Amino acid sequence: MTEDLPILQVDDLQISFRGEQSLVAVKHISFSIGRGETLAVVGESGSGKSVTALALMGLLPGNAIATGSAKLNTRGIMHEQNGQSYNLLQPNKARGRDISMVFQEPMSALNPLMSVGDQVLEAILAHQKITRKEAKIAATGWLGKVHLPQPDVLYHKYPHQLSGGQKQRVMIAMAMCNNPTLLIADEPTTALDVTVQQEIVRLMQYLQQEHGTSMLFITHDLALAGTIADAVMVMYKGDVVEYGDAKTLLKSPQHAYTRALLACRPTPEQKGSILPTVADFMESTNGFAHVSNAMAEKNEVQLRAEVLLEVRDLKVGFSRQGGLFGGGGIQMAVDGVSFSLNRGEILGLAGESGCGKSTLSKALIGLLPVTAGAILFEQQDLAIMAGKEWRAVRKKIQMIFQDPYSSLNPRMTVGDILREPMYVHGIARGRELDAEVARLLALVQLPADAAGRYPHQFSGGQRQRVGIARALSVRPEFIICDESVSALDVSIQAQILNLLKSLQQELGLTLLFISHDLNVVQYISDRVMIMKAGKIVETGDAVAVLQHPEHEYTRKLVSAIPRTI
Repeated sequence: MTEDLPILQVDDLQISFRGEQSLVAVKHISFSIGRGETLAVVGESGSGKSVTALALMGLLPGNAIATGSAKLNTRGIMHEQNGQSYNLLQPNKARGRDISMVFQEPMSALNPLMSVGDQVLEAILAHQKITRKEAKIAATGWLGKVHLPQPDVLYHKYPHQLSGGQKQRVMIAMAMCNNPTLLIADEPTTALDVTVQQEIVRLMQYLQQEHGTSMLFITHDLALAGTIADAVMVMYKGDVVEYGDAKTLLKSPQHAYTRALLACRPTPEQKGSILPTVADFMESTNGFAHVSNAMAEKNEVQLRAEVLLEVRDLKVGFSRQGGLFGGGGIQMAVDGVSFSLNRGEILGLAGESGCGKSTLSKALIGLLPVTAGAILFEQQDLAIMAGKEWRAVRKKIQMIFQDPYSSLNPRMTVGDILREPMYVHGIARGRELDAEVARLLALVQLPADAAGRYPHQFSGGQRQRVGIARALSVRPEFIICDESVSALDVSIQAQILNLLKSLQQELGLTLLFISHDLNVVQYISDRVMIMKAGKIVETGDAVAVLQHPEHEYTRKLVSAIPRTI
């Protein structure tokens, strides 16, 4: 007699790490997933989500200790013919065949030296007894199944030749090509545009239904969890604080932490207010308040009378591949863009990956040559400025990058990272440098002893604060924020947005805020520009444009935003 069992049954799972100070990352958690069901695991960085997934995959590092049990039933029915039961906490053959994983960052997970087709082929050959010719046909078929264009051609391309969304589709093909019983998706859409995110989620749901796959979907976005999951498990500091039906949990969250995650995400109603953070809820305090409307109006009158930046018919092109000596023509990444930015204003720039947002920002800061047009900053045309002339302007225009870890020198302490630009531009010398470092750290709400530590010793949110401090170190007038909060947890994102807004008002900064998250753009921006294929297709007041979009492309972006129930 057979007994129906969950596909995955986890009981009393604890994960700790040996070291000078023992760390317990996951504390006696239990959960289950039925056949064809999706469980979303939600929480901030450090909550234990990814560690739990790595334990199930058998990918924990050598200093990790996992206790409890995690059983995978490949047919959902114990002892069914051809079905097996695995203890995932012990060495087994399930990984890659019966349980597979889609990682958050496909560029790090894919081999840069192999074509994407060969990487799918390799996954098939590792677990299926078929010929290489048959495996290649299957691999090409899977590239088509995940809706990649021209799979025969794309098979031979390398990861760097694909967009972020395309690379993530390749990862899904690799994970699904052996028809696993359980698919683990670890933040698979975090850094993707809302439209691409929507496509990836729909694709995973389609493949899940077609193959009857169960899914463990890890995310820090409760709105996204609500669109994909049957059940939601909320984790906080290694504990499960709430677990149940997705619709019920999101409609009536019981735990303060769940309510905090929902409240931290910017909404149209929160514009003009300081965003709440997790600490506000967990400490039962109301540490957030409304920004003074009178002050906002005062800033508008005083700071917006002067145009700081004017861009006229800007074009930035790249040589197409092909033709003798690269004679494949010019492809315009930025194609005739014009706009102005007033002193003290925050201008949002939104659009999908590949629309030209980052190319535009790099041209404004002098990191890319301009093909045609003018960039007038304080009446100086940056488009025709020589390299030596840029030195005087450089300290007036700074950038906060998307990934602070890759943009900070890992061999320099935070203090040295902040001192270097001030020394180069003559902002301070000698003991003045140390005083300025202390002032900057206080400004971005980091402790004074942070100056002696290295980037890897900080969390993602803290590193982003270091990036902000570095941008402020040369006392700029204009800062470009290029996807500077896109990879952060919602609570950390709220902290950084609050910080940027307060610094902008305190220092009178002018910001170009680039993001694919329209909720964030609407919250922080005074005006917004929507970019598509190198052109600005809609511009205007941030609330007006994103609440009542006129252009079809803007409406498409707005409709793709995940909504809470």
